[in-house]
Amino acid sequence: MSNLPSHARVVIIGGGAVGASSLYHLAKAGWTDCVLLEKNELTAGSTWHAAGNVPTFSSSWSIMNMQRYSASLYRELGALVDYPMNYHVTGSIRLGHSKERLQEFKRVVGMGRYQGTDLDILTPDEMRGRYPFLETHELTGALYDPYDGDIDPAQLTQALAKGARDMGAKIIRFCPVTGARRENDEWVISTPQGEIRCEYVVNAAGYYAREVGKMFGRDVPMMVMSHQYILFDEIPELAAWSKEAGHKLPLLRDVDSSYYLRQEKYGMNLGPYEKNCRAHWTRPDDPMPEDFSFQLFPDDLDRLEWYLNDAVERVPMLGTAGLSRVINGPIPYAPDGNPLIGPMPGVPNAFEACVFTFGICQAGGAGKVLAEWVTEGQTEWDMWSCDPRRYTNFTDQDYCIAKGMEIYGHEYAMHFPKHYWPAGRGKKLSPIHDRIAALGAQFKPYNGWERAMWYAKPGDDTSEEATQTWGREGPWARRIEEECLAVRDAAGILDLPGFSRFRVKGEGAREWLTGLITGRVPKPGRIGLAYFADDKGRIVTEMSVMAIEEDFFFLITAATAQWHDFEWLQKHRPSGAAFTLDDVTANFSCQILTGPKSRDILADVSDADLSKGWLTHQTAQIAGRYCQLVRVSFAGELGWEIHTKVDDTAAIFEAVWAAGQKHGLRPFGMEALDSLRIEKGYRAWKGDLSTDYTVLQGGLERFVDWSKPAFKGKAALEREKQRGVSKRFVTLTVEAGECDAPYMSTLWSGGDVVGETTSGNWGYRVGKSIALGMLRADLAVPGREIEVEIFGERFKAVVQPDQPLWDPSNERLRD
Repeated sequence: MSNLPSHARVVIIGGGAVGASSLYHLAKAGWTDCVLLEKNELTAGSTWHAAGNVPTFSSSWSIMNMQRYSASLYRELGALVDYPMNYHVTGSIRLGHSKERLQEFKRVVGMGRYQGTDLDILTPDEMRGRYPFLETHELTGALYDPYDGDIDPAQLTQALAKGARDMGAKIIRFCPVTGARRENDEWVISTPQGEIRCEYVVNAAGYYAREVGKMFGRDVPMMVMSHQYILFDEIPELAAWSKEAGHKLPLLRDVDSSYYLRQEKYGMNLGPYEKNCRAHWTRPDDPMPEDFSFQLFPDDLDRLEWYLNDAVERVPMLGTAGLSRVINGPIPYAPDGNPLIGPMPGVPNAFEACVFTFGICQAGGAGKVLAEWVTEGQTEWDMWSCDPRRYTNFTDQDYCIAKGMEIYGHEYAMHFPKHYWPAGRGKKLSPIHDRIAALGAQFKPYNGWERAMWYAKPGDDTSEEATQTWGREGPWARRIEEECLAVRDAAGILDLPGFSRFRVKGEGAREWLTGLITGRVPKPGRIGLAYFADDKGRIVTEMSVMAIEEDFFFLITAATAQWHDFEWLQKHRPSGAAFTLDDVTANFSCQILTGPKSRDILADVSDADLSKGWLTHQTAQIAGRYCQLVRVSFAGELGWEIHTKVDDTAAIFEAVWAAGQKHGLRPFGMEALDSLRIEKGYRAWKGDLSTDYTVLQGGLERFVDWSKPAFKGKAALEREKQRGVSKRFVTLTVEAGECDAPYMSTLWSGGDVVGETTSGNWGYRVGKSIALGMLRADLAVPGREIEVEIFGERFKAVVQPDQPLWDPSNERLRD
């Protein structure tokens, strides 16, 4: 007789640590009518062979939140669910070989402090005090994490499973999912034990997630790597020390050499992430098996020789140990190495909690996040770093394999602001890609679209090595300055392919938008910024609303926001609505023409009425091709966005380029645009604008129409306005050193942390380092002096008036 119930509120597919954590957190949220289906035994996938390390370290704010939560949960989980747990909190030492690595560590120390985690920087002598067997040659310092450690992955999973069962959730083992279909607004999940119907389904299938995704018409962007670690026999010297000390050695990570070394009882565990890595199940002659439960790949020790030798030089006693066992198992990778947690793109009532490269340390936090997505439709922390919708339809298998191997081979790499990873490039090209490449464009992908970051001149160093710095200066700095000043003094043109663009047309469209955005819907012929809030009043997204007719609009948003924002609109479109909603992103391209000479240039080539004012748009012709001229400029100068159909883009660019030469027109890139926009205080999506902040905290009250009877988030914003906001958006000028403030740099007043930056850059028009950020409300007073912590050093900063630093009255924009 089958134990499979006929119905559940949620069905989770996959019984590893993440699936069990998801079930546990759903039950903890009161959703106990949930079922987990596992094809074999719990932990049969990557969980069973995982090393079980539990770091809190991350250079990502959201992932650090998730890992911090996991470590905190694991410390009390055994007692909470009455299940024995082998969890060793040993601390860890993360070695640095360079100034740049120490800068990364110092930034993470600041982030950790803000999250309540006390990390520390060690000198070489201090490292030896905590790890007496360590050779410190060529080291500049280390990061010490007292909360790091290791846990038994099987015990962790079983503890989470027991906790979920105790609250009433069900787990059905040896019950593979064979199919899924949508029927009467429910999911029908097929198994050999029968069918189960559910409201929601979660793909937590680990390295099988892509196969499960196919059942829902979803091609999960992932691949599978072979990851090896080596277990060594007992080392008498280590055993004697450990017995005398009464504890294990801290976990050691040599991130510049790319491995970890962990005490395992009285032996050692060495886990490299080697550059000469290997992907599996990527070719017709190496297909993914139907079942790989509790299985491993053959050993491939030749790949590990360099790392083993390096580890022996770092910890010589390792060279005295015999090799006990090699574990070589599959680990899934998404193209950026982050997991997929959140709504399954394009699939109703379906979610993903899969493709975890570091599933053990992230499982606790992932379960919390997943449960919030399912039960509340939103998460406590902004989790864009893990949102499945951050990828769109350019992530084919070749791309996923190339990026997965690149990430694995650079697992501990520093992510420098001017460095752009080379694998998997050229997925989406502008109609004038070759033309701007010939002008010297240095490219970076945005949602797969290659965009020019800056324009090099002959002789400039464009090597990858030149970008290995956190500093402002580099071969790009002079060129970015030249581009900014050209926009200020003459004109610049920026090729901007990939703007996400949605068409809303038909009866009721205006009324629908009015109830969805915080502000007013523009009149026909006008364009305006619109902010979308969730029920808590938090910033979901920003779009430009271009009104063509009374009930006909184009909504334009960031390239990377395409699937996220379109799904938000779809979700809130009323059933049976008369108006249509279409994603027309692929049909159009865009160029920004901006600067005091931009009107003169357009006058030479266009039939447009160039006297039309700021925030207007019109249909015009350039070189005999139609375009939409939009009187806005993210650069903060007189300017237009030139929106074109893809096939007309090249002809229009060439006409504008030719006409602009006598006016000093030059190309500029995204780096210059970022400098120009920060001088105006314009917000960037998923930095300054995210669900970590409310609309009022974001300084966006001028985009709120309180007179409207209702809009999404209004009640929460009214309550916040009445009680007063806790923090406010500010612009800061910073007496910075060689680096501008990166995202999530801490703000200090006296001895207290009082806020954080959301973006920072050098303003070439104003000649200052600028940071945008969130500051405790009582300190958000113009002229107030505070400090910004940048890579471990504090620099004086001054709160600016609530207006742009450049052209505060917007006279140049309105000219």
